[in-house]
Amino acid sequence: MQSTMIRRAVEQDAEPLTALVQGADAYRGQYTSIISGYRVTADYIDRHQVFTAVDPTGRLLGFYALVLDPPELDLIFVADDAQGMGVGRLLVEHMMGQAREAGLADVRVVSHPPAEKFYRRLGAERVGTVAPVPPKVMWERPELRFAVIP
Repeated sequence: MQSTMIRRAVEQDAEPLTALVQGADAYRGQYTSIISGYRVTADYIDRHQVFTAVDPTGRLLGFYALVLDPPELDLIFVADDAQGMGVGRLLVEHMMGQAREAGLADVRVVSHPPAEKFYRRLGAERVGTVAPVPPKVMWERPELRFAVIP
């Protein structure tokens, strides 16, 4: 993804980021409840390390949100039509760089069950399972950790 640029999200990105979340095919069917009504707000962007991946025309390809305290990859989404092109890997690598800069030892990920293999391919280790949180989350989720290597 040499032509993909990673940039810090700004307040004006809130609606496009929300649209990306709401339009994600990975959250259809049994997983719809977790994103139902979810919004990425300008306040969220201000409070966390939110970065976007854009193509040379400025089209949004994906984004992630790193929470620093406690360290967690809170969100990561890649546009459906950009999956399989290395955008997710690029976002995770960027996130790890930000985690290193912040002096974090590791970053927790509570994974969408179908995404666990993606995180593990990129070096995350499964450390447990997070119990369901009804009524929004009715299934167990894998808990993983990325070790941040200086």
